[in-house]
Amino acid sequence: MERRSFIAAAGGAALAAVAGAAGFTRWQEISATVNYPGRDEGHYLRDHRALPPPSSVIDTDIVIAGSGIAGLAAAWQLNRDGHRGALMIDGPQAFGNAAGGHFGELEYPTGGHYLPLPSPESTHVREILFDLGILLKDPYAEKPTYDERFILHGPEERLLYQGTWQDGFLPTHGVPAAELAQHKRFFAEVERLRALRGSDGRRIFVFPTVLSSFDSAFDGLDRITLKQWLDQKGYTAPTLHWYLNYCCRDDYGTRYDKVSAWAGLHYYCSRWGQAANAGNGAWLTWPGGMAPVAKAMAEKSAIARRAGTVVSLRNTAGGVEALCFDLKDGVPSTYLVRARKAICAMPMFVAARVVEDIASLGFDAKAHMPTYAPWMVANFLMKDFPEEIPEAPLCWDNVVYQEPGLGYVVSTHQDIRQTPPSNTVFSAYVALSDRTPEQARKWMMTATPSALIELASADLKTAYGWKFAPCVERVDITLRGHAMAAPLPGFRSNAGAAALRDVDGPITFAHADLSGFSVFEEAAWWGCAAAKKAIRLR
Repeated sequence: MERRSFIAAAGGAALAAVAGAAGFTRWQEISATVNYPGRDEGHYLRDHRALPPPSSVIDTDIVIAGSGIAGLAAAWQLNRDGHRGALMIDGPQAFGNAAGGHFGELEYPTGGHYLPLPSPESTHVREILFDLGILLKDPYAEKPTYDERFILHGPEERLLYQGTWQDGFLPTHGVPAAELAQHKRFFAEVERLRALRGSDGRRIFVFPTVLSSFDSAFDGLDRITLKQWLDQKGYTAPTLHWYLNYCCRDDYGTRYDKVSAWAGLHYYCSRWGQAANAGNGAWLTWPGGMAPVAKAMAEKSAIARRAGTVVSLRNTAGGVEALCFDLKDGVPSTYLVRARKAICAMPMFVAARVVEDIASLGFDAKAHMPTYAPWMVANFLMKDFPEEIPEAPLCWDNVVYQEPGLGYVVSTHQDIRQTPPSNTVFSAYVALSDRTPEQARKWMMTATPSALIELASADLKTAYGWKFAPCVERVDITLRGHAMAAPLPGFRSNAGAAALRDVDGPITFAHADLSGFSVFEEAAWWGCAAAKKAIRLR
């Protein structure tokens, strides 16, 4: 569908000038709450400040260090297998990258906000969703049945390209026929690769990645970037390059000229989940992003949880000891957890500092540490919806053809009602991929709230101009300096990650970092695998 841009002069130059000035003033007035999950705890430990002695000692069978999706999947698996007597230490933020927040009754995501329909290989994800009541029937069928409340309904997505809204994220309106032909050729190649199998009989691109083919004939894809692969294959269309760059920034927080070609192609070729009551490639989503799923996993697992962060994890003659600390108003307190077994569900950059003598397990922090991409999510509480034109209805995901923004998601999109709600939340995502991760983290630490709002609102200003600001009541900004591991060329041959995947002792590891990139399917896989190891070692 062709759509006109609704960004136009508001009744003459004079009126536009007045309105623009008022809008600019309004932007300066928007109040912001800025959150830095884990920053205070990390800096306290980085500065080698002394911790008080433990005020208590807790004994348990299995301790899970971290409450992100990997830790939650481990807890879910333990409960499913009948294990009782585990304790989860939440970490600096409960649920990690799956966390969310709320303005009163309005929920919003501060991390991941959707889950693609899991493919048949991702049986662990289907089992979790079935247990949670999200997948309703036939979890092992090619096309299971899902609860329609959680299947993304239309209108799904739109792109603002050259002043015009269009359906989908790949530009088509006004694009030359030669470029459109390259679009078609690329997706035909995706279909070919999706069905391709290696000499070991496995599909080339699968979730979880450890079930993908390890046929050496495809190793070359992990030695070049996605952009280099496109150049080698003769793809020159600027719109296709922009689209693939956008997808890499959206999934990995990193540009396509940095991301491994294997990871970039995996983005498209591995996801082919279907449903009996939804179209191919459908998504599952919630107003609070993945937070409702994380909460449901925690409740279903029935695991005991405690606030705090594990700062030391070590083997002893009597088992495993985890020293934990909690920081309230800058004042630390500590407690000690003793267990038979520990599951370290922490990112590698944290685990490297926490697990005593991790080098003896085959992980060299200097050689094996992945690069981490920073991330910003800004949730704008809207007291009204900005004006849309009938030809361009607001969608769930709304993207602007520019960088570094990733567009904005509408939290109340899934609400089924006859009239729109009186207010909503627009969740703006920004991957700071226009600078190095180090530069982005430094900027995050020094940027003023107004500077953060300026960047977070860039796509919204492009889409709505001065009409947007008067609709905003306030904004909640979450900054994640080490949001996700970036799958750069060579990530599949990371010997340190492979070593931690294979560890099967008193301390085991569970995190998406073991696969090299941050997605639900990978985190859940390693959580389930670690739980099975923990139960076996009785």
